[in-house]
Amino acid sequence: MSDEANPSTHDTPQVLLEHHLKQLRLPTFLREYDKVARQCADESADYPRYLLRLTEQELLDRERRATERRIHQARFPVVKSLDTFEFMAIPAVNKALELARSEFLLRRENVLLLGNSGTGKTHLALALGLAACQRGHRVRFTTAAAMVHALMEAKDEKRLLRYQKQMASYELLIVDELGFVPLSKSGTELLFEIFSQRYERGSTLVTSNLPFQEWTEVLGSERLTGALLDRLTHHVHILEMNSESYRLKQSTRKRGSPPSA
Repeated sequence: MSDEANPSTHDTPQVLLEHHLKQLRLPTFLREYDKVARQCADESADYPRYLLRLTEQELLDRERRATERRIHQARFPVVKSLDTFEFMAIPAVNKALELARSEFLLRRENVLLLGNSGTGKTHLALALGLAACQRGHRVRFTTAAAMVHALMEAKDEKRLLRYQKQMASYELLIVDELGFVPLSKSGTELLFEIFSQRYERGSTLVTSNLPFQEWTEVLGSERLTGALLDRLTHHVHILEMNSESYRLKQSTRKRGSPPSA
C-alpha cells in the first residue's frame, strides 16, 4: 500500500513526537513547537535557534509554574506585593527594599516587624514572603494563634514531631500577630520549640503589635519570653512601624471625600 493510500503514515512522526514530549513532561514544547517552527521557517532561522527558542519558553514556563506552586504552598491569606505597600507607614523604607531581595534568607537571619495595629505589618510580611517565593525560596505563612492551635492538635494526634519537622523545613516561616491573643503555657512552650528548632537553621519573620517588654503578658512566662527573644534577636532585622494606623487614615479619607456626581 502506498503512502498516499495510508495518510496516517505521514502523521506518525508528529504523533510519536507529541507522545515523547508528554512522556518527557515538556508541556510548553508540546504546545509551542509547531508555531515556533513556522516562525523560524519564515525568518530562515536555523535548527539550533529553533531549539533555543523552545527551550527558553519551556524554562520560563517551568519557573512560572514553580513560583505559583510555592505561592500556593505558602498559604498566604491574600497575595500582597511591595508595589501596593504604603511606605509612609515605616521610616525604614530602604531596609524594607533590602529585605525584599531575600538575601537575609541565605544568612538565616530573622525579621521582626513591630508596631501599632493598622500600620502595614501584615502587608509587609506578605510582600516579603511573596518576594521570597519569587526568588525560589520555600515559605510558610501562619498566625501565632493558628500555629499554636495546629501544634496542640498535632500533639493530641501523636504527629507533633512530623509537624515540627515540616515547620523547620521552610526557608522562611512567617508568624503573624504575635501578641494579639494571649497564649496558654503549653501553647507558648510548643511555639518556643518551633523557634528553637529554626534557630540558625532558617529565617523566621514575626509581626507583633507589642514592644518586647510586653511580650511576657502574652507568653505568660518571663523565662520563656527571655529565651524566645534571645533566639529571635540574635541575627535580626527590626523594623519599627509605630505610625498612625494606615487603615484608619484610609477610612478617614474615604469618609471625608466628597460624594461622586
